[in-house]
Amino acid sequence: MIDMKNRRTILNAFWALTACICLSCNNSTSSSPDEGNWVEESDFEGATRSGAVAFVIDDFAFVGTGYDGDDRLVDFWRYEPDRNTWFRIADFPGVARNSAVAFAANGKGYVGTGYDGDVELNDFWEYDPALDSWTQIADFPGAARFGALSFTLNDEGYVGTGNDGDNNLKDFYKYSPSSNTWVQISSMGGSKRQGAFNFVIDGLAYVGGGLHNGIHQEDFWMYDPATDLWTEKNDLDDDDTGDPEVLREYAASFSIGSFGYISVGKRLSNLIDTWRYNPDADEWEELTEFEGSAREQAVSFTILDFAYVATGRNINARYDDIWAFRPLEEFDEED
Repeated sequence: MIDMKNRRTILNAFWALTACICLSCNNSTSSSPDEGNWVEESDFEGATRSGAVAFVIDDFAFVGTGYDGDDRLVDFWRYEPDRNTWFRIADFPGVARNSAVAFAANGKGYVGTGYDGDVELNDFWEYDPALDSWTQIADFPGAARFGALSFTLNDEGYVGTGNDGDNNLKDFYKYSPSSNTWVQISSMGGSKRQGAFNFVIDGLAYVGGGLHNGIHQEDFWMYDPATDLWTEKNDLDDDDTGDPEVLREYAASFSIGSFGYISVGKRLSNLIDTWRYNPDADEWEELTEFEGSAREQAVSFTILDFAYVATGRNINARYDDIWAFRPLEEFDEED
């Protein structure tokens, strides 16, 4: 059995080799349909749902809120991947909601915004895993919204985009846990949007996709917190054929090592394709398809060298399954 230290060493070597190979290629989108393996793990123990949130603290994932088709939810669960087990934790004390955002910073989790079935929300809450308790913090200062996105850089949380009930948005705000304060930062370039995806690679955030004016957005942006600047990258459909496969809304997105990934989501219908982004080459490569049902509004998170996609919905059903993505393995239909 490979111990944790050796797993990290092998993974780092793999990322370095892969980056070198990709840089030797041209700028077109390529395909490795057997690279990466999806493995089904122990089902999420809460109700089936979509529009939930997730954050990671100390190699544990925390998943909660969402909508089960009848009711909005407040239950929260901790997932321990080493034991492949779920544990119920303290319920979220705010109003039940879906399509909120969440991030982790400084050893605590943060959940806010969303939709309660009547109005959009701007309240925010902090979860302390040592105490298994929630505390309300400063409200999000932008317009109340749902379908926004969030990420963490330098132990500070960032929240932006989404829909306020009438209009899509592109503004962004930074939260500092040490002072319990929000400040507005530069708005991202391009169009307003809801249901965008994002991931963080080497201290830089990448944001793209989503929906605006009924059109799936093709622009893709990188944010540098050191300069508070957004830099436009290659469009999501910028390849030799012009195919728009990467375009989507409400995708699952995550980073592993020096690469970003997206999977599932919705374009004309719900999707199962999986893509890897190489920031050095500024290009996308198609990997093994997600092996669960096609879906949107799933949660996703990374723990060590595996990523996980769970819950979500399609037109006919909501889900409680969870799948681990193992980037170093090849597709295996037997697992």
